[in-house]
Amino acid sequence: MKRFLIIPVLMLMAVSVDAQKIGFVDSDYIRNNIPAFTTAQEKLDQLSKEWEKEIADGYAVVEKMYKDYQNESVMLSQELRMKREEAIIQKEKEVKELQNKYFGMEGELFKKRQELIQPLQDEILKAIKAVAAEGAYAAIFDTASGGNILFASPRYDVSDLVLEKMGYKN
Repeated sequence: MKRFLIIPVLMLMAVSVDAQKIGFVDSDYIRNNIPAFTTAQEKLDQLSKEWEKEIADGYAVVEKMYKDYQNESVMLSQELRMKREEAIIQKEKEVKELQNKYFGMEGELFKKRQELIQPLQDEILKAIKAVAAEGAYAAIFDTASGGNILFASPRYDVSDLVLEKMGYKN
C-alpha cells in the first residue's frame, strides 16, 4: 500500500520540477552594455583618483614634516619639539579625516555611488523581475555575483532579454 502512495507522489514531484523554469543573467555583461552605467563608473573612478591624489599629497606633507623634524630635533628646544610633534600629529589627523570623508562608510564616494549607480541597478532589477514574470521563471540567478553556479547552459541566459526590456539592443 505504501508503495502505491509513494509512486504518485514521486510522479507529481517530477512533474512540478519539470514545470519550473529557471534562468540566469550576467549582471556584469548587462552593466557593460548600458552606456549610462559605463559613464557613471568612469566618473566615480575619476573622482576616486582625484581624492586618492589629494590624500597621498597630504600624507607626503606629513612625511616631509616628520623628516624635517627628525633632522632638526637635536637643535630644537623641548617646547619647539613638542609643538612640531603636535603639528605633525594634527596634520596626520586632518589627512585621515579627509580620507574618511571621501572613502569612509558614509563618505563622498559612497554617496556619489548611491547617486549615480543605484538608480541604474534598480532599473536592472526591475527589468529582471519583469522578464521573470513574463517568462514565468521560478528563479533567475546571477552568474557574475560569485554564485556557485558551476555550469549553466547559454540557452537559459536571459541577459539579452533584460537589456531589451530596458530598451538596449545588443
